[in-house]
Amino acid sequence: MNKIILASKSPRRKQLLELAEIPFEIVAAGTDEHFPKNLPMEEIPVFIAKQKAIAVAKNQPHKIVLAADTIVTIDNEVIGKPKDRNDAIRILQKLSGRMHRVITGVSIVSEDKEEFFCDITEVNFYPLSNKQIEFYIDEYQPYDKAGAYAIQEWIGAIGIEKINGDFYNVMGLPVSRVVQALQRFV
Repeated sequence: MNKIILASKSPRRKQLLELAEIPFEIVAAGTDEHFPKNLPMEEIPVFIAKQKAIAVAKNQPHKIVLAADTIVTIDNEVIGKPKDRNDAIRILQKLSGRMHRVITGVSIVSEDKEEFFCDITEVNFYPLSNKQIEFYIDEYQPYDKAGAYAIQEWIGAIGIEKINGDFYNVMGLPVSRVVQALQRFV
């Protein structure tokens, strides 16, 4: 596979592309992550990923650009990255003992082709104690993560009851689906 451009500074997306042995270079997109308020939840991360990919592709002729964005939803609410420790506690208390959805929007663009999609994974947490939540937040500082957690960290090991869908999607990129899509670009 030819080298692609990853329009993201996410260490998790970088790690996942390396795991899949996809050659890439990083060109971060400095785009706004706001979205139209009337978008269905499944379209929000696709809209943001599309903005990132298009912004980077303008300066990368003859390259394939991959961008992604991940949101967490529960009770018809989009849960973004926590603002601070108290917000992270509030978010994890809301997710505790319940099912939420992790939606990753993916955008792949080149000069002559575009593909956009989302992948949805349902995640069920066991009930978490306040002591567990505070320990996780203080030790792992999940302030750069949608939903205030990373499934591959301690909280995923002790707190996830089950998932329905792609584990890697919860980390921020549905890798196998991305590989399938990238093969259509070569």
